[in-house]
Amino acid sequence: MTQKVMIAGGGIGGLVTALTLHQIGVDCVVFESVRALKPLGVGINLQPNAVRELYDLGFGPEVLDSVGVPAREWALVGLNGNDIYAEPRGELAGYNWPQYAAHRGALHMLLYQTVCDRLGADAVQLGRRVTGYRQNADDSVTALFDDGREETGAFLIGADGIHSAIRAQMHPNQPPIHWGGAVMWRGVTRAKPIRTGSSFVGLGTHKHRMVIYPISHPDADGMADINWIAEVTYDDPSARENTGWFREVAIEDFAHHFDGWTYDWLDVPALIRAGSIAYENPMIDRDPVDTWRDGNVLLIGDAAHAMYPTGSNGASQAIVDARILGASMVANGLTTQALAAFDQQLCGPISAVILRNRGAGPFGLLNMVDERCGGEFDDIDAVISPDERSGFMAGYKAAAGFAIEKLNAAPPTIPAGARVKRTAPVVG
Repeated sequence: MTQKVMIAGGGIGGLVTALTLHQIGVDCVVFESVRALKPLGVGINLQPNAVRELYDLGFGPEVLDSVGVPAREWALVGLNGNDIYAEPRGELAGYNWPQYAAHRGALHMLLYQTVCDRLGADAVQLGRRVTGYRQNADDSVTALFDDGREETGAFLIGADGIHSAIRAQMHPNQPPIHWGGAVMWRGVTRAKPIRTGSSFVGLGTHKHRMVIYPISHPDADGMADINWIAEVTYDDPSARENTGWFREVAIEDFAHHFDGWTYDWLDVPALIRAGSIAYENPMIDRDPVDTWRDGNVLLIGDAAHAMYPTGSNGASQAIVDARILGASMVANGLTTQALAAFDQQLCGPISAVILRNRGAGPFGLLNMVDERCGGEFDDIDAVISPDERSGFMAGYKAAAGFAIEKLNAAPPTIPAGARVKRTAPVVG
C-alpha cells in the first residue's frame, strides 16, 4: 500500500504541509482545484510563531524580505486619533523572530515555487478538485475528484479552505458559514508609511474601523505599498445579503464611510481613494467542531478553524498546523495516532481562538473604549488603565500561541534532521 500523503488544497497551509513532509522524509502530493496559481490577495501578517517555522524551513529574512517587511509596532488608535495602546512587535519586542507583514499573493507564489523546486513540478497537481473521500479496509484512504477520478494514499489532509468539501463530508450537519454583519474592503495604496515606518495600526471602533500597515520596504522615494482594510459592521446583517466573496468593487462604493477621518498624521479618505484596487468580502468564520479528524483524514488551516482576521493569525496558524502535524508524525510515525495527537493538541485550544476572534480578538480594546467614551478621549488612562490594557493583550497572545516567554523558550517544533519512521498506518 502506498504511504504517500495526499493534501487537498494548495494554499499557504497546504504548501507548508508539503514542505514539512518533504523535510521529514514523507512522500506527498498536493491537489489544487484552480488550473493556474496566481498571486491573489493583499496583506497578511505572519506572527513570530509562524516566522520561526518558516525560518526552520529555510525561509530566512533575506527571502521573507522579498515578499514583506518586518513589523516594528502594533497600535490601536481612537476615533479622534489618540493612542489607545501601542507596543513594539517582533524582535523589537524581544521575540527571537520578527513578525512580518507580507503580500499574501507574493508569499503564496514563493511557497509554490519552493515546493516545485524541492519536491518536483508534479508535486502540485493543478485543476484537481477533491470533493470527498473513502476510508478503505486496508486503512488507506481514497480521495474523490470532481472528474470521477480517484487517488489512494496513507492519509488525506484537508487544507481546502473555509468551503472545504472534506470538512462537509466529515461534519455533514455543520451549520452554514457564520457572518456577524461585518463587511471588509481591502486595498493597497502607494504611500509613505506612517509612525515607525512599519506600524500595524487599528483605528476607530469595533464596528467602524481601519487597519493600515505596509507590506513592502520603502523605495528610494520613501513610498511603500500600504495595505489597508476598511470595515463596517451592520446591525442588520440582512442589509447586505448579496455581499460577494472577495469581489472587486469600486472604491467610491464604500469610501464615504470614512469621510472626515483626517488627522495631522494620517488622511484616511485620501489613502483609500488613492488605492490601485479594492476588494469586498464579508468577515466570516465557521462554528468550531469537536474534532478535525476522521480516521486517516485530517483538517488543517481554514478547513479546520476558519476565523475572523481580527487577530492577524489565520495564515500563521495554518503554518503552525503544518509544522505540528509534521512533529506529530516524527513522534508517532506515519500512523493514525499521529493525526489523533495533532487533533488532541490543537482542536480545543484553537477552537477557543475562533470564538475569541468573533468577540473582536485584540481589537476588543477598541470596543471597550467605545463603550466607555464613544471612542474619543484626551487621556486614555482615565478611560482604561495601563494594567487593564496590557492584561487584555497578554491574554490574547497566550491564547493565540505567541506569548513571548513561552515561544522563545520552546525547542524547535521539528528538530533539525528529524525523519519519520516508515511504518504502515494503523487504526486508532
